Amino acid sequence: MRILSSLLLFATLGFAQSPDPAKFAPIKDRFDKFVADKEVAGAVVLVGSKSCVEYVTTAGMANIEQNLPMKPDTVFRIASMTKPITAIAVMILQDEGKLNVDDPVEKYLPEFKGQWMIAAKDKDSITLKKPARAILLRDLLTHTSGLASNYPAGMVDVYTKRDRTLNETTIAVSQQPLQFEPGSKWSYCNPGIDTLGRIIEVVSGMGYEAFLQKRIFEPLGMRETTPYPAKDLLARTAVTYTRSKEGALTPIKNTLLDLPGEPRHPVPAGGLYSTAEDLSKVYRMMLNGGELNGKRILSEKAVKQMTSTQTGDIETGFTKGASFGFGWCVLKTPQGPTEGASPGTYGHGGAFGTQAWIDPARDSFYVLLIQRSNTPGGDGSDLRKELQNLVIAAKKK
Repeated sequence: MRILSSLLLFATLGFAQSPDPAKFAPIKDRFDKFVADKEVAGAVVLVGSKSCVEYVTTAGMANIEQNLPMKPDTVFRIASMTKPITAIAVMILQDEGKLNVDDPVEKYLPEFKGQWMIAAKDKDSITLKKPARAILLRDLLTHTSGLASNYPAGMVDVYTKRDRTLNETTIAVSQQPLQFEPGSKWSYCNPGIDTLGRIIEVVSGMGYEAFLQKRIFEPLGMRETTPYPAKDLLARTAVTYTRSKEGALTPIKNTLLDLPGEPRHPVPAGGLYSTAEDLSKVYRMMLNGGELNGKRILSEKAVKQMTSTQTGDIETGFTKGASFGFGWCVLKTPQGPTEGASPGTYGHGGAFGTQAWIDPARDSFYVLLIQRSNTPGGDGSDLRKELQNLVIAAKKK
């Protein structure tokens, strides 16, 4: 019955089906157990290759209180899984010769000229100095810019209110002193990715969200990915839960990325809503060297740049053995929770437990969509680790 249900699901969604769907059955079993143990309320899991989506399954509930089951087309706040998509937009503009990753940020945003850097500080004072060089676009793409990880005091509500334009928020970012020399360290930086969003606007002459829609979402057929979901998509959006120490799942107001009444700030660092099917098109495009179904989004050169280590020996990422490309975390030496993955596997997670990773050596990718606010381990979570290993085991059969 389970295999029959899987085949009907694939027919409904128009996916090419795996020749042996039974080999993926342990994934369904394991995520049913995660739900039974109240690790998550529910999940959507998708597995694919460059040629097709091979497997989709669901577990649990999208909304426990309203008894709404998780479905393949359930919508999720993908949070920081937005970052690689913003980076794809930057690389499209590089392919067109309109910018270069080695350009200084100030070339496009003059407010970044003449920045200062913190040389020393104590409880009573801060000493500033000039950095050795200006921030480059590549520094923003790799989280090595030296920009403060958070918005300045007085802008803590930048994501919750969204009452400023992307231009206004970027100007505020530019006026903060750098925390370290550009290119010397790694520090995960939402304001840096939002700055890239503003550069996309300046260079393209389009709003950030309009550029993504025209140059990425429409060519790939991503009809349900947007920073501003309409009522029908919001109605299908999974509830975000938190898990207590006692193991109870409680719905929470998603204050980090909830939509205010009239948002003016699209959040390039983490504001997209999407579905498993839509996201699969991005990952298949990357596996196919920048092209999908006859539509070229990126050059092969850009894909290689994005998915190669660009941070040298700097310690980066949220698991050991990781490095950063342009917008993507890249596994240099898989270990611990990533041990089963191939070197060169790349991907990104999100604040609410979502994960997606692409293993070119195995022609494989997987998407894990959940909505839990305090998922332990982030990129090293048990859910990510076990899904990764189950996918690898299934594809060996």
